[in-house]
Amino acid sequence: MENLANLTDEMLVKLYAEGNNKAFDALLERYEEKIFSYIFFVVRDQDVANDIFQETFMKAVVTIQQKRYVENGKFQAWITRIAHNLVIDFFRQARNENCVSDDDVDYDLFNSIKLAEPNVEARMVKEQVLEEVKLLVGLLPQNQKEVVFMRYYQDLSFKEIAEITGVSINTALGRMRYALLNLRKMARKKELFQAIS
Repeated sequence: MENLANLTDEMLVKLYAEGNNKAFDALLERYEEKIFSYIFFVVRDQDVANDIFQETFMKAVVTIQQKRYVENGKFQAWITRIAHNLVIDFFRQARNENCVSDDDVDYDLFNSIKLAEPNVEARMVKEQVLEEVKLLVGLLPQNQKEVVFMRYYQDLSFKEIAEITGVSINTALGRMRYALLNLRKMARKKELFQAIS
């Protein structure tokens, strides 16, 4: 039999639906890092991310086994959509319990290029700027942060982002535009542009 890693997502789903458990293992291996990274990036809690990740793939298993998976050539978008919905459910539940806080981002105000030694290599400056950009992305509104992550970390198209988040392509593009405007504004406040130039 052909190596499972070489098969398309749809072929693996079909094999799994027919009872080949190794086919699902191949799908899991193919997408576990991307899906977990997406979930963790949004919820910022290892335990919660693990729970949502497991629930995501359990829902996928049940759907495929019940023959409810519609073969459309978009397994990654479909599994990401499941994760997205579970993340939304998590935040809704947390908000209802009055214990949601997205103020958990810690960054050091003194970690500034102005305080660095003048002879620090350009590579270190770039690494610092990238870390600060990550922190700034974490400060974006949820819907903007999500679009930035899907576009730049998961390399999804705006069409795929729109499908996953359940909005129009124009809305996804608008969220990205506002995210970039907000990032520029925050970067100016933190004087990141001086560090880059």
